[in-house]
Amino acid sequence: MLISLTVGKVDAGVAVLLTEDKRLIEFPSILLPPSITSGSIVDITVSRNLASETAAQKSFQSLQSSILSTYGQQSPSPPVIRCRNATQTSVVLEWDPIALATAEIRSLSLYRNGSKAGNIPKPKEMTSTKMSGLAVDTEYNFQLVMRTSAGVYSSEKLTVRTHKMTDLAGITVTPGMMAPPLRESLSGAIDRIGAKIAENVRIDTTHFVCMEGRGREWEKAVEMNIPVVRPEWVEGCEREGRIVGVRGYYLNADPKLRQVGQGVGLQQQSPQRQQQQRRESQGPASSTASIPNDQLPNRSRQEIQTPTSANNLRPSNLPPPPLSPSEGGSPAPPPPAKDTPKAEIDAQLSPSESTASGPLSPEANSAPSHTTSTDRVDQQPYQNLKPANPGDGRPSPRPEENASMVDVAL
Repeated sequence: MLISLTVGKVDAGVAVLLTEDKRLIEFPSILLPPSITSGSIVDITVSRNLASETAAQKSFQSLQSSILSTYGQQSPSPPVIRCRNATQTSVVLEWDPIALATAEIRSLSLYRNGSKAGNIPKPKEMTSTKMSGLAVDTEYNFQLVMRTSAGVYSSEKLTVRTHKMTDLAGITVTPGMMAPPLRESLSGAIDRIGAKIAENVRIDTTHFVCMEGRGREWEKAVEMNIPVVRPEWVEGCEREGRIVGVRGYYLNADPKLRQVGQGVGLQQQSPQRQQQQRRESQGPASSTASIPNDQLPNRSRQEIQTPTSANNLRPSNLPPPPLSPSEGGSPAPPPPAKDTPKAEIDAQLSPSESTASGPLSPEANSAPSHTTSTDRVDQQPYQNLKPANPGDGRPSPRPEENASMVDVAL
């Protein structure tokens, strides 16, 4: 189609063209011939380029398909978390490398029992972490939450239970500098307690065992704050049947700090069995004392309630003490008056009380006795002692002893 237009005004960039019906059209002046001025008439042919239009549509459809396949069909995958190792107070968690597709990661957080424990540094590189300071024999729930530009993706909850003190399966030992025979002995002890050996220091290494503090692995263990102990620590765990403290097993620690218990055999006994062993070791007396008092016979009850008196401590070679008037014995003579001569007082006393040496001393029959009652009590310490009250066991003086006290007053 041919169109005739009149040039009205020409500027450096735009020319104003007039149609036959006096309509204005702005046209790029660079497309007009260079000799065009105001009032010139130009003919412009207009036609549709179908070939170019079809090619442009094909290019646009290809671009749309590429965008759909790249950003519309793939999305980030939720992280998959699992437990690598667990001990009495720590848990090592690991997961697969995160799949972001075309999205960008914002953060990767670890949650423990529903509360945020912290963010994972360098989430595109790190695939494991260690949680320490946990309680012994306690159950925990862990979950990873990944925030990306395409949305939030969470892992399944992982339930982990820390080990008991007697469970040594979580111990992972890395051996260091030591003699080959000692290393073989260490390997045997580790196998017997059910622990594991790692040749290199890893995130799940719990103890570094060596005899000398040197080497690359030792430096790595110190950098990761892993306890460096002697081989005796493994022997202590095997002997006790439980994990023992490392304070006394450091390379420069005093061996006196090592606490050696009675072994796992006694520790695993029930409280009833331990109480029974204590009763057996104490003998029959403790067994009788453990029976209620109202269930004992009269004789046993009296033995428990009445303490040992002085009469029970008498030597077997001494004659029995005389009976008191309440027990059927003869009444004691009344005490003499203050003005009674000493000879009459001695005559009133029994022969055993008037002489200090008795029939074994010939001089005692010819000479009067001048011994005091204290000497007589020392020679016969248990004859004049009798419980004042059978229930309290306190000795009281006999009437004969009260009469003999007159000698001391005279």
